[in-house]
Amino acid sequence: MKNTHNSNDYPNILITNDDGVNSPGLLAAADAVSGFANVTIIAPLSQQTAMGRAQRGDPQARLEMVELISGDNKYNAYACDASPARVVGHGLKVMPDYTPDLVISGINYGENLGNNITSSGTVGAAIEGATKGIPSIAISLETPIDSHYDYRTLDWNVAMYFLRHFVQKTLSEGFPAGTDVLKIDVPSSATTSCPWRVTRLSGNAYYSSNITNPSLQSRLCDAVTSKGTCAEKEEPDTDVYALAIDQVVSVTPLSLDLTAYDSFAAFDNWQEK
Repeated sequence: MKNTHNSNDYPNILITNDDGVNSPGLLAAADAVSGFANVTIIAPLSQQTAMGRAQRGDPQARLEMVELISGDNKYNAYACDASPARVVGHGLKVMPDYTPDLVISGINYGENLGNNITSSGTVGAAIEGATKGIPSIAISLETPIDSHYDYRTLDWNVAMYFLRHFVQKTLSEGFPAGTDVLKIDVPSSATTSCPWRVTRLSGNAYYSSNITNPSLQSRLCDAVTSKGTCAEKEEPDTDVYALAIDQVVSVTPLSLDLTAYDSFAAFDNWQEK
């Protein structure tokens, strides 16, 4: 068994996720880039799916060393009992001499699309990195909903291929102006020859949650989550259309600036006496 290298000539990449430190998807992300980068893993101690950018965690939690093994690769990772975004923030806070060149969040069990992404812990962790001025990538693999909380065996090779491609491009060229986070969603049917498309974020919900026969006595656990889309409601340039309808890899540049600039003129009218 060999330890992953640590070279001053290699870029530093911080890898995190929302599925927890023992997720095979996390190891897949590390394996995808360990050949040309110094990998540091800092991830939630347990499953933290759908935590968004929540700043939650056990107040007594600290970084705990965890050894992760993937084939011939051995990683000394850090785990913390907190939400994904707080794990990233805390990790950078307690290691002030460590400045990653890139943050990777993933590879996630389950695609993150449309207006649901603000609930995504995968995206939330990437956003946390971006707020520190670090280019960040959030990558997800399309999987059935019942696998989102279950470390089932998957083939990560295609997602690793696309992750490696976009990491290398990012390290060599940097993000285009105005991009803080690159959100990548890989269809379950994709191969390494699958096309990829730059997309915009859909304004529609990709995941929905419904309760059969709802009443005031209905419990949170009574809600059933489903996913899917209607082609008639989606424009061809959205992330939902790319993955769910055309089954191509969706690459969505995200900005931390959520300002609705087009509304400024309309608000000027509100100031008229």
